[in-house]
Amino acid sequence: MSQPKPRATKVTPLSGFPEYLPEQRIVEQHFLDVIRRTFELHGFPSIETRAVEPVERLLGKGGDADKEIYGVSRLAADPGERSDAELGLHFDLTVPFARYVVEHAGRLSFPFRRHQIQKVWRGERPQEGRFREFTQCDIDVVDVGELAPHFEAEMPLVMAEIFSKLPIGQMVIQVNNRKIPEGFYRGLGIEDVAGTLRVVDKLDKIGPAKVSALLVEAGLAPEQANQVLALAMIRTEDTSFVDRVRALGVEHPTLDEGLEALRAVIETGMANAPGAMVADLKIARGLDYYTGTVYETQLVGFEQWGSFCSGGRYDALASDGRTTYPGVGISIGLSRLLALLFSEGLVEATRKTPAAVLVAVNDEESRARSVAVATALRARGIACEVAPAAARFGKQIRYAERRGIPFVWFPGADEGSDQVKDIRSGDQLDADATTWVCPPEDLHPRVVATA
Repeated sequence: MSQPKPRATKVTPLSGFPEYLPEQRIVEQHFLDVIRRTFELHGFPSIETRAVEPVERLLGKGGDADKEIYGVSRLAADPGERSDAELGLHFDLTVPFARYVVEHAGRLSFPFRRHQIQKVWRGERPQEGRFREFTQCDIDVVDVGELAPHFEAEMPLVMAEIFSKLPIGQMVIQVNNRKIPEGFYRGLGIEDVAGTLRVVDKLDKIGPAKVSALLVEAGLAPEQANQVLALAMIRTEDTSFVDRVRALGVEHPTLDEGLEALRAVIETGMANAPGAMVADLKIARGLDYYTGTVYETQLVGFEQWGSFCSGGRYDALASDGRTTYPGVGISIGLSRLLALLFSEGLVEATRKTPAAVLVAVNDEESRARSVAVATALRARGIACEVAPAAARFGKQIRYAERRGIPFVWFPGADEGSDQVKDIRSGDQLDADATTWVCPPEDLHPRVVATA
């Protein structure tokens, strides 16, 4: 009696948790390498923090983050153990970094600078460019008691350098200072500064008419709402924003501080990374812990995707009750950026594997000879793989073609009789595994812009 065939098991994908194909992973690794090397060029050492934090810490520092936190528990926990709601996965890297600074302050040298590249988790609804698990790449500088303002100008310069090295289009870093809207609102007699900022932060998403209606609904007079919008519409590539704000006729000491701080950041950008930043006075950033300069970044031509790189200054996020550690940081949302690049076909890897050479196998009895060739090539830094089967050479060549491997190596029967074939041009030459030089442009997969 025949046995019934087992039913196929359907794997249901989890939305919001990106997984890359090998060629996409090559792109991601290239971006990570460029980002890490540039961070290190600017003197930012690496740290890694734990994935979980006490929920009360996460709730206390993230504004609306309570809607996004994943709780952590043990499935086999005994009755009476700590509640699963007491630990949560971090939703960004700034909050755990602030805790890290306080916890290790006695062993750190200040001002302390670090870079951190890790996964973070947010329990929001997945949508285009937004994930539940994604990679962030952060830099921060913190100091004890006071933080010099020049660090606020350094952050976007590092990012501008990274973007110039990546095969992407023009990225524009939008910079504001929270003291500008705060002082401006207070000068208008608006008491709910944080609430007004949150409404203005929606300007790109819903437009000025709806923002104005929301402001009036929140209690602002129409004249106040018009002034708030007039401030938010100011965007300049130079320091002319100062005169445009002054022309609105609002005065407040906090506004003066913000204008001077933003002027210094924009002047530094104009001198060191022309065209990389703009003063954009609608940028507010939704998280409540930002107190000074704030940053957002858009890819020109794809502004509807929103920001891929953001951050700002915070003065009270890291504190042990006696000492406060003010800081400033900026972060690249790498998974978000890659989602745009992949979906629009803007970037690709030149091959699906790190291997530059496929070493052919004449027959299974001579596989050891092919392995010896591969060993010699790898010893000289040339990535390669040995053919999985001693099939016809045409089939082995097609195996290499499908993966983008540019060279196929044919071991000879005798010492010194090997040949290597460039399967793109068809050129086939005598070669020795101890001396053959792989063309530099083929040694590693390259990541290139396609548009």
